[in-house]
Amino acid sequence: MVSPKNPLIIGMAGFGTVGSGLLRILVENKAHLFARTGREIKVKTILVRSPKKTRTFPLPEDVRLTTNPDDLINDQEIEVVVELMGGIQAPLDLIKKALNAGKHVVTANKALLAETGNKLFAIAKEKGLHLAYEASICGGIPIVETLKQGLGANKVKSLLGILNGTCNYILSEMTSKGLPFFEVLKKAQQLGYAEADPTLDIEGTDAAHKLALLIRLAWGVEYPFSDLPVRGVAEVTASDIAYAREFGYRIKLIGEAQMIDGRLEAGVFPALVHETLLLSQVSGAYNAVRIDGDAVGPVFLHGKGAGDSPTGSAVAADLLTIARGHTPDNTGFCAPPLPTPAAVIPPDEAQSHYYIRLLVLDKPGVLRDVAAVMADNNISIAQAIQKGDCDDGLCPESPTKPFVFMTHKASARGIGLALAKLEGSGFVHQKPVCYRVFTNHV
Repeated sequence: MVSPKNPLIIGMAGFGTVGSGLLRILVENKAHLFARTGREIKVKTILVRSPKKTRTFPLPEDVRLTTNPDDLINDQEIEVVVELMGGIQAPLDLIKKALNAGKHVVTANKALLAETGNKLFAIAKEKGLHLAYEASICGGIPIVETLKQGLGANKVKSLLGILNGTCNYILSEMTSKGLPFFEVLKKAQQLGYAEADPTLDIEGTDAAHKLALLIRLAWGVEYPFSDLPVRGVAEVTASDIAYAREFGYRIKLIGEAQMIDGRLEAGVFPALVHETLLLSQVSGAYNAVRIDGDAVGPVFLHGKGAGDSPTGSAVAADLLTIARGHTPDNTGFCAPPLPTPAAVIPPDEAQSHYYIRLLVLDKPGVLRDVAAVMADNNISIAQAIQKGDCDDGLCPESPTKPFVFMTHKASARGIGLALAKLEGSGFVHQKPVCYRVFTNHV
């Protein structure tokens, strides 16, 4: 490797939003970064698709563009490859080649690491190289180093967070303005908070990728991404948000994992978060994570989850670690050096409080019958609201009324059986709506 007295030479793959933000930080904060590390950090070559494309940050004279990935891999001066391309296969090929060529890698590619990360971590471990990914989880929030180092002495009991800024912006706007989902989604796209194709965000996939990485960092185990239960936010209505507020809750898209008696329970889903929890107050396109350690107790991190400068800041943080010559610590665990399969709690066995909204016939005895179905599945009702009038088009058939209630803690299996029974009962119209609940005691 190059002597620490020499500059740390970088090759970048991708020069979009994050790449431009990173280059701006490296150029404008050059003296500050040198004071931190004792080494100059220089970008030499950037891999792009279109060299003639207009860039948001002007290219320094000593930085060249290329369309050939081998210009990064074969250049002996380049010590670190920063992958900011997006996608799976092309970045996977590039990172494998870079590691096998003896180069450190920094990436913001959450999907790649969540779905195929163990293979890449194995190569990096064998070669004694950094495979760093601070920018891949929560943008500018330093969650990776927090779990690896700052909270490294703790056994993590649980973590839950708002891991997708797009969904949080949508739900925040629906909460504050009472607007329907797709109207707010369109606004988010116009403002650049949502992609033209927002599927990965609104279906919960993006948050699930991040949760898979957080699980590795917190417990050193692998919860297969394909096995994570995931539910998106497209079905959340303004009415449910309003009902949740009456109970003292706000609806958020939550990524959650907790260790219970040696087994891991995890998933991504819309959930009611009690208004006394800091997580419920996170608004706009922000991310936040709450970690509960056995020694430190609860720790709360909050910040911008995307954008050129916040994400570029996270990439630069990884470069500083490499420039200082720190020993690679890619997963946060030395024993075992790679994540092992997690012992998981089947999703049907997960225990939680629940919010349920039914559209029921407006006649005597119906609420008694609903309570009976719940009781038959070991579910007790904690609080209830029955509305005399319908809004938001939820009562197309007459005479029907919404019946909204919260349960005490119950299993997902019991809730599923009860809702299936109610849906086929004849006195419940439309499919029941159900969300998990995080109380003020979590």
